[in-house]
Amino acid sequence: MCDWRWYRAIIQPMNKNMGWIEKVPGEALLLLTAMIWGTGFVAQRKAMESMQPFAFIALRFFLGALVLLPAITLDRLKQRSNDPQTQRFSFKDQILPGVVCGLFLFGGTSLQQLGIVTTSASKAGFLTSLYLVLVPILGLFIGKGANRWVWIGVVLALAGVYLLSVDMQMTIQQGDVLLIAGALFWALQILALDYYSTKTSALKLAFGQFIVAAVLGMAVSLLTENGALVPDSAGWGPLFYSGVVAVGIGFTLQVIGQNKVAPTLASLILSLEAVFALLGGTVFLGERLSSREWLGCGLMLAAVILVQIKGQQTKTVIQSGSETVQQH
Repeated sequence: MCDWRWYRAIIQPMNKNMGWIEKVPGEALLLLTAMIWGTGFVAQRKAMESMQPFAFIALRFFLGALVLLPAITLDRLKQRSNDPQTQRFSFKDQILPGVVCGLFLFGGTSLQQLGIVTTSASKAGFLTSLYLVLVPILGLFIGKGANRWVWIGVVLALAGVYLLSVDMQMTIQQGDVLLIAGALFWALQILALDYYSTKTSALKLAFGQFIVAAVLGMAVSLLTENGALVPDSAGWGPLFYSGVVAVGIGFTLQVIGQNKVAPTLASLILSLEAVFALLGGTVFLGERLSSREWLGCGLMLAAVILVQIKGQQTKTVIQSGSETVQQH
């Protein structure tokens, strides 16, 4: 029989000290996620100069899963120390959440990665943020309402997306179309996380969706792409940042944050990644936007601030078998 004294002496204090993140407001975690994702667009854009899209997707999510592996192991050891009996395997509770979220995650990140090849990191961030329009619309079909301030914010955001993606000649780039289509998958991923984050461990959910996205990315890469996965050493830096920081840390913070915040408000906070993508593209890639595109950015930012101040939402969280409601 295993001796768990070493766990109580070393691992348990470490795990207890990591519990601070559960005390951080969900809005703060999602804002940090938006910052990480926004700067991640720069890494994605740079990676496409030396890597193929699906090879990049596969490797970045494998890296993200590796980042979580130690935490997953510690969590598993903690469960065994509390209940040494082997837990019964449940596909519905342990596997299905990661598969569903992983499928939507792969769809969103694939279309985003293909679209960013032919558009700027700045525009990619704002067009991806179209999910803030889609989340409340899709939420209506599953019984999640939104007040009038949210819908005013949605209209402002939609106007901002139009100014960003459609030029004066009423044309739109192919990359923009892919990014807009990808926004639908991001909206579905946000709603899926909202559903599953209160039903399963945040770490397991994040790890599961990373593995699913990585496996799908590798499968598509092997079928459609040729050559080495990382043919140029210049790709390692962007890959490391995207995999370890944007995926391993960013998406995990998203899962934890969404456990505390309603999906419509969560989507609006996460859409601030567009602002950080703009800043990153300007500072690191020398990208510049037209006055029309700047106006679109301003409208989207105004939408997020409006809903954060006026569109107060509630999130029901299940904890230890009892239902508690957190106001946001």
